[in-house]
Amino acid sequence: MDHLSFALTSDGSKTIFNEKVGEHYHSRHGALQESKHVFLNTGMRYFLEKSGLKKVKILEVGFGTGLNFLITADFCLENNIQLDYTGIEAHPLKPEMIADTGYEEYIAHDLWDSFTAQYEEAQKSSVDIGKLCTLKIASEKMLDFNSKEPFDVVYFDAFAAVHQLEMWNQESLKHISKFLNTGGVFVTYAITGDLKRTMKSLGFTIEKAPGAAGKREMLRAVKI
Repeated sequence: MDHLSFALTSDGSKTIFNEKVGEHYHSRHGALQESKHVFLNTGMRYFLEKSGLKKVKILEVGFGTGLNFLITADFCLENNIQLDYTGIEAHPLKPEMIADTGYEEYIAHDLWDSFTAQYEEAQKSSVDIGKLCTLKIASEKMLDFNSKEPFDVVYFDAFAAVHQLEMWNQESLKHISKFLNTGGVFVTYAITGDLKRTMKSLGFTIEKAPGAAGKREMLRAVKI
């Protein structure tokens, strides 16, 4: 993967630059702060507070470095929440690159050790990460993904539409939205007129939530 290289973001956490796509995996304003703000807080924690549940099933589009999973699993382990997490990633990173992210600084050591030890196995079948978390990485394109079990939250973390427009069109968003339960939450770092209109047409209520550092707003949508 010579087209991939590490880059340091403004909060001191690392991201990866994909030369073929022409984009970083996370915000240059801070990979860690973006993951916490957009996905953990505006997505999963919002759902848990709204539902009152102590368990959650999450589907992520764009598993990438695993940062969104790690901060989510760390929160769930600290707060006794059962987590069932599935990440879709058409091009999984090599274990050596995962190991060099430095993300062990931000989570419990046992969680990091379990994740890195089972990262490759998770691409084949669901694995237990600690006592309360399971992880499955679907190594396929988003439109090829299927699931018999619905999810509570979708973390939509695809590359930006300017680089991968096909990930944000009606077909793709309709496909991924069908895996959400009624009352389920869809969150992404982006917000555009086209995205809002598409999600409304798919049966979602739309909210313009405050964005992470470097972005004024982001999208949170709830399935009705």
